[in-house]
Amino acid sequence: MLEALIGTISGIVSGMGMGGGAILITILVCFMSTDQKVAQASNLIFFVPTSIMATIINIKNKEIKWKLAILISIFGAVGALIGSYIATKIEVSILRKMFAVFLIFIAIFEAYSWYNKYIKKT
Repeated sequence: MLEALIGTISGIVSGMGMGGGAILITILVCFMSTDQKVAQASNLIFFVPTSIMATIINIKNKEIKWKLAILISIFGAVGALIGSYIATKIEVSILRKMFAVFLIFIAIFEAYSWYNKYIKKT
């Protein structure tokens, strides 16, 4: 039951384009005591159906710039290959710290963007 709730919440966030995978990995590692590498690998499987569903909706709404999407997909696939190889060679403790730093950068960026949009109003 908990897995269904986690999947649903992560799917909603993912479908909105806000990084459901980051939430999924965090929940799996912090609250379900899943190994970091297992959580990240599980996220990759989770990503396939959620991205397909979100893509279908975005195609129907004509929200995709195809030239851009194809270009970043090609380089994203190359980056994923490199990143997957690196992840298999890194200790889990280091990988967890790298993921935490990544989340901190995202939080800082989002807070800064929110500040500029709603507080600073430039």
